[in-house]
Amino acid sequence: MDNPAWLRILHCMDTDLIIVGGGLNGPALALAAAQAGFTVTIVDSLPLDTRKRIDFDGRSYALAHASMRLLRGIGVWSTISNKAQPMLEIKVTDGRAGEGPSPWMMHFDHAEIEEGPMGFMVEDRHLRRAFLDAMAQDDRVTQLSEETVVAQSVHSAGATVTLASDKKITGRLLIGSDGRKSGTAERAGIKRTGWGYGQTAVVCAVKHEKPHGGIAHQFFMPNGPLAILPLTKDRSSIVWSETDANAAALMAMDDNDFLNALRPAFGSFLGQISLTGARFSYPLGLTLANSFVAEKTALIGDAAHGMHPIAGQGLNAGLRDVAALAEVLETARSRGEDIGGAQTLARYQQWRRFDTATLALATDTFNRLFSNDNPLLRAARDIGMGMVNAAPGIRRSFIREAAGLTGDLPRLMRG
Repeated sequence: MDNPAWLRILHCMDTDLIIVGGGLNGPALALAAAQAGFTVTIVDSLPLDTRKRIDFDGRSYALAHASMRLLRGIGVWSTISNKAQPMLEIKVTDGRAGEGPSPWMMHFDHAEIEEGPMGFMVEDRHLRRAFLDAMAQDDRVTQLSEETVVAQSVHSAGATVTLASDKKITGRLLIGSDGRKSGTAERAGIKRTGWGYGQTAVVCAVKHEKPHGGIAHQFFMPNGPLAILPLTKDRSSIVWSETDANAAALMAMDDNDFLNALRPAFGSFLGQISLTGARFSYPLGLTLANSFVAEKTALIGDAAHGMHPIAGQGLNAGLRDVAALAEVLETARSRGEDIGGAQTLARYQQWRRFDTATLALATDTFNRLFSNDNPLLRAARDIGMGMVNAAPGIRRSFIREAAGLTGDLPRLMRG
């Protein structure tokens, strides 16, 4: 008897997984899936040379301790660990630029947990290069650079994408890792819920005279938070959330004027500061895919959820998607199930969507509570921070949350 049509299609598959998007989450999933024995084709619209640039452009990421475990598990951490700055403490304060921080604060110290540093700051250039090199060394991963998906379709055995070059790729599961305006999600008919904050984040890095001691600072000001995050070699990453108009003005300034505007908010505790690398800006808002899955399709990272950087959890939430999806797919295969089947994808959605929506709404609430100058709210939040800081049990739970060590952790994040 002839094989059924779906089985014939399955035998003609180009790959197990088609991942659209070559940023950070897509490569992380490619490596995790390849390690589990799946074949992966990753489609990236950018040229490989652009991804491999080695000059420092000012962009960095805060990786929670659990995310570091994932990178270690997929063989990437060993190549960047000597370039990563451990975050040993986090200090959260409230106030106005030029007036100094409120005496009420939250202070989190990694010494209160057993696992080690709460997280690590890693420069974009090092992380991307490590992913690219690791994928190039794994013959189960195929990288397609300077290629764009223009169409996609699903069938009983999987999915097919059509590239701008007219090439077609078939796979058992299609994964969208293509950002907040995900074409994969749109073509799959997945709608989004969200809103803007009227804020823009200005991102850069500074060099300073005094050592930072591995301490991360979050300073809440009326227009939005300023994060000062420790990098290697007496440098810090800056994420400054301002109103759209103020941020546009900051981006239009020359370097000297920008530093003069930054100094009152930054303060003098690290001595003189100077810019290193470029400045970037991006609008802030909340966006959640109404579903993380569709037929033969799954979303990860910003394609599934985009949130305020107030807690530095954007990339970490995406990497938790990666670890969860990789585990769900491996489990499905071990049971003889279709990795793109409805039951498999439902398990991934059940694992990740509620937790992600809860985190996104928590950051939304936190931003609205702190990004204002209402005197009653200021008093309430300052007292609240003081109470948290005075309660060791609550403080420890915050530290574990910041380190990504709470909730139902996938195996790759359990160490």
